[in-house]
This record gives sequence, C-alpha cells and structure tokens, in this order.
Amino acid sequence: MKVLHITPAYIPSYKHGGPIKSVHYLNKYLIRQGIDVTVYTTTINGSENLSVPLETPVMIDGVRVIYFKPSFPRAWAYSHGMRKALAKTANQFDLIHITSVFLAASTLGAHYARKFKKPYIISPRGSLMSEPLTRKGHAKKSIYLSLIEKRNLRAASIIHFTSEAEQREYISVGLPLQRGVIIPNSFDVEDFEKEATEQSHGNVLSVPPNFKIILFLGRLDWKKGFDTLIPAYQEVLKSVPDAFLIIAGGDEKGYGKIIRSIMQPYNILPRAYFTGMLLGAQKIELLKRSSVFVLPSYSENFGMAVIEAMYSKVPVVVTKGVGIAPDVERAGAGIVVEKDPHAVSSAIIKVLTGAVPGDMGERGKALVETKFGATNIAKQMSFVYDSLVHMI
Repeated sequence: MKVLHITPAYIPSYKHGGPIKSVHYLNKYLIRQGIDVTVYTTTINGSENLSVPLETPVMIDGVRVIYFKPSFPRAWAYSHGMRKALAKTANQFDLIHITSVFLAASTLGAHYARKFKKPYIISPRGSLMSEPLTRKGHAKKSIYLSLIEKRNLRAASIIHFTSEAEQREYISVGLPLQRGVIIPNSFDVEDFEKEATEQSHGNVLSVPPNFKIILFLGRLDWKKGFDTLIPAYQEVLKSVPDAFLIIAGGDEKGYGKIIRSIMQPYNILPRAYFTGMLLGAQKIELLKRSSVFVLPSYSENFGMAVIEAMYSKVPVVVTKGVGIAPDVERAGAGIVVEKDPHAVSSAIIKVLTGAVPGDMGERGKALVETKFGATNIAKQMSFVYDSLVHMI
C-alpha cells in the first residue's frame, strides 16, 4: 500500500509543537508495518525555514520526506511546488492522509484526492475543537470553514481524532462527518530512550538541587492556561516554600511577555525560570528532575507533553480540558481537576507533600507503554488504511 501524508510542517520543524514528533512516529512505525509512506511538507519552521534539500526525497527513519519551499501567502503555508507535485503524482498513491485544517495542505490534498478519486483522511489535531474555534479570530475561521474547509471535511472518508474529547467537540459544533475514528498520538519509546543516553550540552537549570520543581512543558500559548497556573503557583508557595516553577517551551508568538506581565502582581517572577525550547537529552534531564508536571489547559486534543512526563515517572496534574485526562484519571497516573487556581494548587500541593499514592509515577509509565506505544498505534492506523483501500 502506498500512502501520501500531507502536512504543512514536519520534523525537524520542532517550533510547531508536539504533533510534529507524533506524526513522524506514526509514519515511522507504519513503515515497519510494511506500508510505503511518502510525506509532502514545507520547510516552514515558525518564522524561519528549515535548511533541507528541496523537492527531493530525504529518508528519515525509513520515511520518504519531500520538502517544498513555501510560497505566498506564507501564513496559509501554501507551496506552489507542492501543488505541482500533487498534480503530477497524487494519482500514484492508494490513499492520502492530511494532517492539517485551515491551511493549504488540507485544501490541496483534498482537492487532488477528489480529482483522482482517492480516499482521504483528515487529522485536525485539535484545531476544530470548540475552544480554538471560539477564540479571537473565530469570525475568519467561520468564513473559511463555510467557503472551503467544510467541503474538504464532508468529502473525507474518515476524520481522525486523537481523543474522545476531540471527537465529541467536533460533533458538537456541527461539522461534517462521514466516519470518525479515535486513534491516540503515538509515543516512540525507542527514540526517547536513545535521546536519554545522549550527552546534555550545558546545564539548563539554575535551581538548587533540593528544590521541588513544578514543570510546565510546551509551547507558550494562551490555551495552555497560564492565567490559572500563575495564581495557583502563588498558593503553592505558601504551603511548599521550596517549590520552583520551570516553564520550558518555545515562544514563537511572543506570548512569554504576556506570561511575565501576568506574573508581576503575584511577585513570583524570581521563583520562575523560562528555559526556552528544550529538545532531546536536555528535556529528558529536566523531566527526571521534576517533582510534578502541570498542564492547566483550556483545550488540548491530546497532550504529548503529558505522555513524556508520565513515561518519565513524573506525577501529572492536568485539567479536564486536556484530551487524555480520562486516561490519566483511570490509570491513577495523576490528578485531573477543573481549570481553577485553587483546584490546581491543591493538586500540586498533594503531589509535592506526598499525599498521593507512591506508585503514581510507575502507573503513568505503564499507561504510556501499554496504550500509547508507537507500534500499537501504527497497527490501529494500518487497519484503518486497509479498510479504506479495500473499499475501493
């Protein structure tokens, strides 16, 4: 089976957050299932471009990746080179998988899939949940949905969701759905363990070793819930004075300035440290030093950073808006709370003071290994691919 995966950004475009790696992990392990995967993507990496060969195959873990230069308008991630390649080659594939909405990748991919009568899957990756659709700029998104995206969604053979919450919210806003499947993001234990053995270049922490680290890991963005985390942290310090907040993540949109401005009235800036984006061994080193991981998001279709924390045996505190919160709660791998400063602070204090089961971290790692392992996820997606191709 030959599958074309179309996405606006691909590794090593890490400025675009957790999905970048999870999409590659899916493709890497689909290759091991005997599926021939080719990726069409652009060189966009935030405001920069990747330095990679253009319009020629680059092999990454067995996956054939072809990068195209972005054209105008860049904000739409449109590529004239990708359009030409699709017109010429899309008919050569059995199935097209699109990871994108609101960007050129979904429209180009859906157009050529329909033209050549190929089944196609769209993975919105949380972009069509109710919270992102109702925030600032929702009017433009509504127009785009009506004029362009609904047609792409309506004709899609399958919409792929990464959690029950993502599917539920998609349906609740009344978007077209022929068929939906829920397949979680995958976690590559092999890749994580390899990174863990690499040498960490430079100490990213200026935190005394006896301090208890509260870790936020992810892109700095409004939806991550810093308006809840910051007052919660102030409350934590009253009960656990040796706590220290680490905020680790890329800041492509400049949201870090807003976070610091929110912190000012609480007088906690001296007890918070911004590391910037961390990758590989440095990130894993920080995870292992952390006492608790916290993600008080408004909305997350999944939560890859939660997976990384749980695999590192770090107890997690997440809000109900995080897609994998039900899994965390069922497994006893952390504490799931409302998006409320008092609820978040109380949960963090429980972890830091030992008022939780001592095997919480072990439960988290077991959950990741049994449910989110990359081989298992690839088998699930392979079954979906087979069902579509054999329907033709």
